[in-house]
Amino acid sequence: MFDWLIVGAGFAGSVLAERIASQRGESVLLIDRRSHIGGNAYDCYNEAGILIHRYGPHIFHTNAQSIVDYLSQFTAWHPYEHRVLAFVDGKLLPIPINLDTINRLYGLELSSAELEEFFASRRETVEKIHTAEDVVVSTVGRELYEKFFRGYTRKQWGVDPSQLSKSVTARVPTRTNRDDRYFGDSFQQMPASGYTRMFERMLDHPNVKIMLQTDYREVRERIPFRRLIYTGPIDEFFDWKLGRLPYRSLRFEHVTLDCEQFQPVAVVNYPQTEAYTRITEYKHLTGQRNVRTSLTYEYPTDIGDPYYPVPRPENEALYKQYEALSANCPGVWFVGRLATYRYYNMDQVVGQALATFARIQKTIPASDRAPQSALAMPV
Repeated sequence: MFDWLIVGAGFAGSVLAERIASQRGESVLLIDRRSHIGGNAYDCYNEAGILIHRYGPHIFHTNAQSIVDYLSQFTAWHPYEHRVLAFVDGKLLPIPINLDTINRLYGLELSSAELEEFFASRRETVEKIHTAEDVVVSTVGRELYEKFFRGYTRKQWGVDPSQLSKSVTARVPTRTNRDDRYFGDSFQQMPASGYTRMFERMLDHPNVKIMLQTDYREVRERIPFRRLIYTGPIDEFFDWKLGRLPYRSLRFEHVTLDCEQFQPVAVVNYPQTEAYTRITEYKHLTGQRNVRTSLTYEYPTDIGDPYYPVPRPENEALYKQYEALSANCPGVWFVGRLATYRYYNMDQVVGQALATFARIQKTIPASDRAPQSALAMPV
């Protein structure tokens, strides 16, 4: 009999497994369908000895010092500020759109103040912003929307931005200065030894048992447990009884080239051309030195593992029905991107997991077993 069964060994499940094991002294069985821990953040060394992210680039950034402090128990950090270029009209231009983007695109020499006037002259008036398209055209106008956003979004989500929630493009800012960082967060660093090593340290506790290549639906009646934390797709938990929630997936093409560097930054987006959305070159992220370089090409698809909830009103309405069902499941906690049908960043998932643990602490008395001490900062 395990005190807890946790389904999914990504950030949500692993953080909760560590907290329950170390702070409550309770037994945890952590299971995952895949052959590894770490979820989509899993990284590994390929045949060339280059550390790659199997499921596309994962860039850690946050404004929450509490989340940094928590994860720093299990990893040292490598400073990295993410920069992205977009291949538009045959040029590599900074994205999010900033002063340099516009000046280089149009051959201008605008100042920051003049750029604001430039945007103001091109914005479209939108009475009420509902969609991803509304967000962009009301900020920078139709032409820049077509060049930088529409094609990329259609490839990524499989539908036009006019059919997607405003949250999709609201995540990407527009700047009038020359700041070319993709994120503006106060903390932007990568786990120094990689994400997988961080997860290994997090789960290195005698109260945590791990079963990989294990499907919850196949073991839920066979393994005794007192309480359940579920981080998989919420519609699958309920055997799709209300219908399937749409998710977007990705197909990855990993290649290694006999050159030291392929592109000037870690990620280049392709909003106008190519079937793929972006190319990632990992050595930029890790600072690793190697005479060869490894890349990943990303192809969005509807087929495969669920990655992104599709933000449309009808999908949110269906999720709300599943959420109502989950409220009638005592002893089950739904956590993470798939279980709550939200497009969370990694730090947001960690924050949600830590908040869930705080609620568990308040509502469920801990067992009599003394908690183990937290892991020390690795060297």
